[in-house]
Amino acid sequence: MKKDILHNKYFLYITEFFAGMSVMAVELGASRLMAPYFSSSQIVWTVIIGVIMIAMALGNVWGGRIADKNPSPDKLYGRLLLASVWIALIPFAGRYLIAGISLLLAIFVTKNFLVWAALFTCLAVFAFPCVLLGTVTPSLVKYSVNSLDDNGKTVGELGALNTIGSIIGTFLPTFVTIPAVGTAITFLIFSGVLAAISILYFIAMKKKLFKCILTLALILSLGLSSSTFSFAFWENDITLEDESIYNYLQVKETDSSVILSTNVLFGVQSILMKNEKLTGMYYDYALAAPFMAGIPQMDRDGNILILGLGTGTFAKYCDEYFPGTSIEGVEIDEKISNLATEYFQLPETVAVSVYDGRSYLTASDKKYDVIMVDAYQDITIPFQMSSVEFFKEVENHLTDNGVMVVNMNMKSQSKNSINDYLCDTIGSVFHNVYTIPVQGGTNCEVFAFQNDDVLKTFQDGYNDITDTALQEMMENVSENLTRRETGNLILTDDKAPVEVLGMRVLDEIIADELDYYRQLYLGDIL
Repeated sequence: MKKDILHNKYFLYITEFFAGMSVMAVELGASRLMAPYFSSSQIVWTVIIGVIMIAMALGNVWGGRIADKNPSPDKLYGRLLLASVWIALIPFAGRYLIAGISLLLAIFVTKNFLVWAALFTCLAVFAFPCVLLGTVTPSLVKYSVNSLDDNGKTVGELGALNTIGSIIGTFLPTFVTIPAVGTAITFLIFSGVLAAISILYFIAMKKKLFKCILTLALILSLGLSSSTFSFAFWENDITLEDESIYNYLQVKETDSSVILSTNVLFGVQSILMKNEKLTGMYYDYALAAPFMAGIPQMDRDGNILILGLGTGTFAKYCDEYFPGTSIEGVEIDEKISNLATEYFQLPETVAVSVYDGRSYLTASDKKYDVIMVDAYQDITIPFQMSSVEFFKEVENHLTDNGVMVVNMNMKSQSKNSINDYLCDTIGSVFHNVYTIPVQGGTNCEVFAFQNDDVLKTFQDGYNDITDTALQEMMENVSENLTRRETGNLILTDDKAPVEVLGMRVLDEIIADELDYYRQLYLGDIL
C-alpha cells in the first residue's frame, strides 16, 4: 500500500490541484474577511495579493530545499495538515487579530494607516499557510520525476494542474461558496479538502493517525460552531449578517431605526427611521434636488434616477414628498435590493434594476429631472463613476432644468483632497456646482446643473412646503449652499486614483478621531 500511494502520480497530481485551489480560496477569503474592517478597495487587494505572492515565493524556495535535503513525503503532507488547521482557524481567530492589530497600530501610526493595518494583518493571519502551500510544487516535483527523460512533461503537468486549481479556486468562493454559505464555511471547506488529502496519505502510510483525528475533530467542531460566527463579534443585537458577491451586509435594528452597513462595520449605507420624519443625514439634504429641478411645479410627472440605490432611503423619501414622480433605482448588489423591501419598506412604485450605474446610463436614452449619484463608500469609490466621462454621461441624461446631486462621504479641510478632485471634475462638465457639508458627519452634498435659474426655482418650490421639518431642512440647505469654483484637478477614465486620494482623507479622519486617545496612551507609558 505504501508503495502504491507514493508512486501514484494521480494522487500527487490531486495534491497539486487542490493546493493551487486552496491558495486562491485563501486569497479571496482574505479579501472578504478584511472588508468589514478595512473595506474592499484596490489598496487592500494590492496588499493581499502582494503578501500572498511573497509567501508563495518563500514557500517555493523553502520547499525546494527541504525536498532536496529530506525527500520524505511525510514532511509535505504534515505541512498540508498544519496548513489545513491554520486555514480552519482563520475566520474564528483572525477577526480578533485584525481588531487587535488595528487598535495597536492606531496608537502609533498616523500616515497610511490602511496600508500598514492591512499589511500587518495579512502577514499575521494569511502569510503562514500560504508559505506552507508554496512548498507543495517543488516537493511534488521531487517525488514525481523519475528520470530526466520525462521531467519536463511532469513539471508541465504539475504546473498546469496548479494553475487550473487556482482558476477554480478563484471562481468558487466568489460565485458559489461565499454568497451561499459565507466566509467562515468557505475557509472550512478548503481546509477540509487539504485535511482530507493529508489524512488519506497518512492512513495509507499508517502514520500520525492521532494527529489526523485531532485535525478532523477541530474542523468539524468549528463547522458546528460556524452558525454563531459574526464579523462584529462585540455586538449581540444584529438583526441580519449576510454576504453577497460584492459586500458584507449587516442590518441592525434599534428602537428608532433600521440601519444597513456594508463592508465597513460602523458606517451607515441606508437607514429607515421609525419615529422621525427625516434622518438628520445626507438623504435629507439631497431632497433639495427635486425642488431645484422644479418637480413640485411641473404639469407632468417628474423623473428621478438613483445610481447606488442601496435599500432605498432616498427613494422612499422622494416617493413620500413628491407623489406621482417616477423613481428608478440602480443597485449592483442584488442582495441589497432584496433587503430594501424586506427590512426598509421600499415602495413598490420604485423600479429597481440590478445593474452597474454607469452601464445603466449608457444603455438608456431616457432624460431625468434628477439624477442622484450615491455610489461612493469610504475609499471604495468606483473610478468609472468619478471621471469626467461619467459626469458627461449624467449630463446627457438630464433635462434642461435637470439637477445632479452627488453624495461625497469623506469631506476634508486639506487641499487637493478626493472631494476637490471630484468637484473640479464635475465643474468641468456643469456650469453651476454648489456644495453643502452635512452637519455632524463627514458627508458633503454636491448639486450640479446647467440652468442658471435653478436656485430661484428651488426657493420658490420649498416656500410652499407644509411639512415643518422638511421646510427647515430646505432653508438650511438654501442658507449654507456654497458655489464651487472649478479648478484643474480632473479625473478621467484613464487616470482616476480615487482610492489613493481617499486614503489621505481616511488618515486625516483617523488622526483626528484618535489623537486624544493616542496622546493619553503615549503619555501614560512615557
